[in-house]
Amino acid sequence: MPVPSSNAPFNRRSLFKVAGLGAAGAAGLPVLAACSDIESGEGAVQSTEGFDFLPTYQEWPLPVQPDLVGEPPNHPSGFTSYPEPVQAVTELPSGSGTYEMTVPNWGANPSNDDPYFAAVSEAWGGTVINLRHADGNTYADTSVQWLKANEYGDAIMMSSWMLGSHVNFQETVVNGFYDLTDIVKGDIAGRWPLLAGLPTASWGQSVWSTDVADPATARIYGIPGTLSGGQGNAVFVRTDYLEAANLAMPTTVEELLEVCRAWSDDANGKWAFATLDWFVGEWFSTGDTEGWKWDENEKKMYHTSELPEFTELLEFRRTLWDEQLIHPDAPSGTLDTHAMQAAGSVLFTQDSMIWWGEFARQVKTGEVEGAIAPLPPLAAKGRTPIVSMNPAVEGWTFLNKDLKKEQVEEILDVANWCASPYGTKEYELLQYGVEGEHFDLGEDGTPVLTESGSTIVGAPVNYKALCGQVQNFLTGDPETVQARFDYNAAIQQYGSKNMFEGMRIEGPADFKAAASTLWDQQNDIAYGRADLSTIPDIVQTFLDNGGEAAREYYTEAYKSVHGE
Repeated sequence: MPVPSSNAPFNRRSLFKVAGLGAAGAAGLPVLAACSDIESGEGAVQSTEGFDFLPTYQEWPLPVQPDLVGEPPNHPSGFTSYPEPVQAVTELPSGSGTYEMTVPNWGANPSNDDPYFAAVSEAWGGTVINLRHADGNTYADTSVQWLKANEYGDAIMMSSWMLGSHVNFQETVVNGFYDLTDIVKGDIAGRWPLLAGLPTASWGQSVWSTDVADPATARIYGIPGTLSGGQGNAVFVRTDYLEAANLAMPTTVEELLEVCRAWSDDANGKWAFATLDWFVGEWFSTGDTEGWKWDENEKKMYHTSELPEFTELLEFRRTLWDEQLIHPDAPSGTLDTHAMQAAGSVLFTQDSMIWWGEFARQVKTGEVEGAIAPLPPLAAKGRTPIVSMNPAVEGWTFLNKDLKKEQVEEILDVANWCASPYGTKEYELLQYGVEGEHFDLGEDGTPVLTESGSTIVGAPVNYKALCGQVQNFLTGDPETVQARFDYNAAIQQYGSKNMFEGMRIEGPADFKAAASTLWDQQNDIAYGRADLSTIPDIVQTFLDNGGEAAREYYTEAYKSVHGE
């Protein structure tokens, strides 16, 4: 059987039976009457390559060339100077529709009456898209109910990491979202040249199937967000505090622990970490998709919880807690880690790479003092560090299936406008707002957000995530762009390709539930609520309640990818 990497759609029915899960009721999703609906709690494995119905790729020529040329997507190019922006969309469509779109937001919700929204609406042709902001911290979980009840408006933004909160997101997609295939397949460059210029991989990752065992049912359901690669997250350190304390940048997990001990002072409100949980697995090589790791010698799939590294990871996290190297309120999950690192009460934070540029912006505007940088790739016990580099779409905009074709086309007009890259007038307005109102040009010519711009345009998710750009660049403070570019170059040698690349795997329902319980139990151990001696018990519970059954599921997926 051809494998996905050979550009053939994935087609293995046995994969979807091995978990042994039953009906839609077990998945907690509604059973709908239409013949195209699917009902399953068994999980799904979907190829994201080899489709013949995607938009025909047509390169969109960049109006300005980057100052730093990398090898996208894992080593993106960058701009160290702000170019004179040019118009990307020269034939502006005329839109008259009004739509509501649900988006996540972290922090105070911006007012939709701000001039930013009117300016953007006018610039892309008159279509009105009202944003319904929802708390980003709970968005993934609460979106389950919105989607089941069809209470999200005409469109909804979903980040890729949010899909894990849905028992079977495949069902949600094909049962509730608009099938875009017949509208966007083939040559679309005439009406939507920027959508045609999106990477083919991003459109491929926007495909779901009614029946994953039947390639003919694969369809496009989402407008893809930005296709990103390389290291998306990191642990950042206040380099100025390291220097002041005469501490060297750690290069191993063991050296990191010594720095933590040297810097922390619980009695005086200083801790190495505010929180450290989801990122730490990379330092202990704890597997690929959902914690699975293939042993080439034994030809066997292991879950990370079965490996010695799992115990090492929990011992490390428990040491941070027992020695008061992590904030005592870390278990609450409510700490403002940005404010704490800016104030100097913590040395390290785990965060998105975006924090590097945001901290530099705050320094530039005089809000904070100091400097941060990511830790280099780390590993424990003399192992070689591993950096996960899996080029992937950051998220999607899904449209309600109740929309009319003409309405969908109008929203795609807007998406085409939003796909304009750095160096265009569209990007400038979308990302920075109106000059003089939301941003001013700094001494180096780079846009600097005003207080209004930070509040309104700087909101983490709004129109900026409606569609991905034709190419993703490093931008912002020139020194930080250069530093990020150099950092990306330095870590390429540690890059690790996901063993399931070219596929989107949604685990069976009972496996996801067992994995969620295992995560809670890990935190119990890490925060002193349970003993390290309970590790064998929680692992066995995990295996008994879904982990063991899922092993076969992921083994079959691996063999299908690698032709074994």
